Amino acid sequence: MNIPKMMQAVRVYAPDDYRLEEIPLPEIGANEVLVRILATGICASDVKAWHGARVWGSAEIAPYIEPPVTAGHEFIGEVVALGPGAAAKYGLQIGDWAVSEQIVPCWECRFCKRGQYWMCQKHDIYGFKRGRAEGSWAEYMRFPANAINHKVPKDIPAVQAALIEPLACGIHTVERGDIQLGDVVVIAGMGPIGLCMLQVAKLKGPGLLIALDAKPKRLELARQLGADLAFDVHEGNAIQRVLDLTEGYGADVYIEATGAGPAVNQGLQMVRKLGTFVEFSVHAGPVAVDWSVIGDVKELNIHGSHLGPYSYPKAIQYLRNGVVNGAALVSHTLPLSEFHKGLEIAAQGDDSIKVVLVP
Repeated sequence: MNIPKMMQAVRVYAPDDYRLEEIPLPEIGANEVLVRILATGICASDVKAWHGARVWGSAEIAPYIEPPVTAGHEFIGEVVALGPGAAAKYGLQIGDWAVSEQIVPCWECRFCKRGQYWMCQKHDIYGFKRGRAEGSWAEYMRFPANAINHKVPKDIPAVQAALIEPLACGIHTVERGDIQLGDVVVIAGMGPIGLCMLQVAKLKGPGLLIALDAKPKRLELARQLGADLAFDVHEGNAIQRVLDLTEGYGADVYIEATGAGPAVNQGLQMVRKLGTFVEFSVHAGPVAVDWSVIGDVKELNIHGSHLGPYSYPKAIQYLRNGVVNGAALVSHTLPLSEFHKGLEIAAQGDDSIKVVLVP
C-alpha cells in the first residue's frame, strides 16, 4: 500500500476553533499500529468540547480538551503499518480492520495493576489530550504502544463499526445497573449511546423498559428498538407516570444518559427505595441534588459509569450479529471536510442520531 507522507486532519485549537489542516502522518514505533480511518463518529462529548465545556470533577476547573489535538475517538480503521512486535501483540496483519479502546492506560498505576485500566491515573485518551493519543478525525491514526486494540470483522459496514466505542460504553453502563429479571428500567436520553443502552438492557429481561427523551424522532426510534414505553419529558409528568405504573414505588433501575442536569433530579424522584441510579453522562457543569434522598429517604445504590472496559468484544459481536441495530443509529454520513456541518447537526439533534465522518 502506498502510504502518503501528509494527511488531512481536524485540529482543535480552542472552542469553536477547529481547522481541517494538512499535517505529517504519525510515525510509529515498537508495538504501535498505523491505521487508515474508514469512518469516525461525532460524539456528544465532541459537541460539548466544541462549545467550550470544562471538567468540573477536580479541584481545578480545567478545559475539557487540551489543544492542539486531532479530535475524534469513535472510529474504525484499516491497518496499514505495524511497528516491531505489534502484529504478535495484537494479532493484527496489514489490511485488517481494527479499533482501539478510547483510553490508553499507563499499565503502572494502582488501577491498571488491579485490572481497572479504564480508571488509569496517568492515561492518555484519544481526541482530547494533546500528545501521543491523537484522535480519529483524520485520514490516518496511530495506536500507541500501551493501547488496547481489537480486530474487527469486515462484514460489519464501516459506518456501523464506528459505533463500537459508544456501544461498548452503553454495555458497561447497563452492566453497572445490575438489572434483574422483571425489573422496571428507565433510560433517560435516547441519543446514540442511550439507544445502545436500550437495546442491551433488553437482553437483561426487564419487566418494563421505559425510554425518556424530549425529541419525538428519538422516542419513535426507541419504540422500534425495543422500548415498551417511550415518554416525552415535555409532555405530562414523566415521574408520576412511572410511579403510576409501579404502584407508587418507582423504577428499579434508572440510567441517566442525557447530560442534562434536570434528568438527575428526575431520576432521584423516579427510582424506588433501595433502587439503583446509574450516572453515565458528561455534564457541562455541576448539578445540585438533595443528597438526603440518596441516603435518608431511599438508601439508593448510586453507580457511575465510565468508558467501555472489557466490553469491546461484546460490542463487535452485537453489531455483527444484529443484536444491536447499527444501521438504525447512523442517521448522517458526511465527508471529513464537512465536520463543521456534522457538529452543527449533532448539536441540534432534532433530525439526527449518529453523525459519521468518512475521510
